[in-house]
Amino acid sequence: MKVRVTLNCQVKPGHIEALMPFLEKNLPNVRGFDGCTSVIVYFAKENSEVLFEEEWLSNEHHQAYIKHIEINGILGELAAFLEAAPVIKYYQKENI
Repeated sequence: MKVRVTLNCQVKPGHIEALMPFLEKNLPNVRGFDGCTSVIVYFAKENSEVLFEEEWLSNEHHQAYIKHIEINGILGELAAFLEAAPVIKYYQKENI
C-alpha cells in the first residue's frame, strides 16, 4: 500500500537561497529512486521552513532511500542547511 511521507525542515536563517541549487541537483535522484512515486516541495520563506510531501510504495522503500543517502553523504549535505533533523511522518490513506 502506498504511503504519504512528509518531511518538515527548519532551514537555517539565510540558507533558503543556497538550498535551492542543492535541491535542483538532488530531487531527480529522489524521484528516480526505487519505490518513489512523487515528491512535491513547499516553501514557507517567511519562517524558513521547507515541507517535502512524498509518495512511496511503502515505508520500507522510503527507509531504504534514507539509508542510501546516509551512506552516500547526501543526507549530511542536506543537514548542513538545516537547524535540526527533519521531522518525518508516515501516513496511510484510509478509505472512509
